[in-house]
Amino acid sequence: MNAAISVVGIGADGWDGLPESSRRVLRAAEVLIGAPRQLDLLSADECPGERIAWPSPLRPAVPGLLAAHEGRAIAVLASGDPSFYGIARTLAETAGADRLHVHPHPSSVSYACARLGWPLEAVETVSLVARPLAALSAALHPGRRLLVLGEGPGTPAEVAALLRRTGWGGTRIRVLEQLGGPAERLLDATAADWPYERTDALHVLALDCVRDPGTLRLGAAPGLPDEAYEHDGQLTKRYVRAATLAALAPAPGELLWDIGGGSGSIGIEWMRTHRDCRAVAVEKSPERAARITRNADTLGVPALRVVTGPAPASLDGLPTPHAIFIGGGLTAPGLLDACWDALPAGGRLVANTVTLESEALLADRYRRHGGELIRLAVSAAVPVGGFTGWRQAMPVTQWSVTKGSVTKEEEA
Repeated sequence: MNAAISVVGIGADGWDGLPESSRRVLRAAEVLIGAPRQLDLLSADECPGERIAWPSPLRPAVPGLLAAHEGRAIAVLASGDPSFYGIARTLAETAGADRLHVHPHPSSVSYACARLGWPLEAVETVSLVARPLAALSAALHPGRRLLVLGEGPGTPAEVAALLRRTGWGGTRIRVLEQLGGPAERLLDATAADWPYERTDALHVLALDCVRDPGTLRLGAAPGLPDEAYEHDGQLTKRYVRAATLAALAPAPGELLWDIGGGSGSIGIEWMRTHRDCRAVAVEKSPERAARITRNADTLGVPALRVVTGPAPASLDGLPTPHAIFIGGGLTAPGLLDACWDALPAGGRLVANTVTLESEALLADRYRRHGGELIRLAVSAAVPVGGFTGWRQAMPVTQWSVTKGSVTKEEEA
């Protein structure tokens, strides 16, 4: 059996802040692995083991580094709680969770809540370490308290600029540096007036979210205002979009194929339902594909993957989806069959159309595979002379189905 790997959390207070159980592990370690800043917190007299700084990039180096010191007592240093956005996850995925002995330290988030008097369970944490800054946008809601894990000295200024640019300039930002250590410091200002270009690299940002007057309100439920999207008319409209997401029924960790992405609204709102939801938008127009990327960044889901090319040819090699939405191109030869074949048992398929030709295709698939075939009609009140009347949008035919282990035809 491979030897155990000790993972020891350490804070800005260094050796003084460690419990005796963690100190014993570090004293006995033959190999100490960590960031230079963490290794410098340990006295060579107390911890005489060989010191190795993590190379960059870190993740690809982990298996080889551990193999090179197999059989020796290894201790890996981590900032705060190693299992909270820390190295323990990488080690568990590469070396196996059963090999790890984790010795946690209070996380920077725990320290921040203690300093601010915030209840930890009521605060959302967003990590910007090796993640796009745009990911913060999806978490912005009036009155919300957010803790943001910064990547470097420039992160607070970048966050402040994003908030000003997106209509959240009134948000109060507090930067808590070197939490728990002798150099602990608090910086406090609004995003609109943020004066600090750089801060200490070891910090947490605390945001009290305030939406500026006139900024478009974006709720947490599917069906964002159409004005939230940049589009050329190829957009699943708000109320049909809400009904479509309800039929797709996203769940954490699931993957959606959004075929005929248009402006990307279905894939974007799928991903906004939970941070672990994933989506691939397939769009044949390069101009629209670029627009999808911009919309995804603006609405806080920059991880949306965009594939530029026609379907079904562009579906080859994509990871297996949990759900598929077809919003355009239904009459493309082989598209419906390719999507049906790509779905595993239990996968969901939802297709929308406004044309009679595509409606005939959906009626045929409904006969063959079952599911639900509905028509969605939305009317809006508009001026009619000096009065008000209803103007109906084009009705949308929607087929939704969950793939079983056998088809309706096979049952018959």
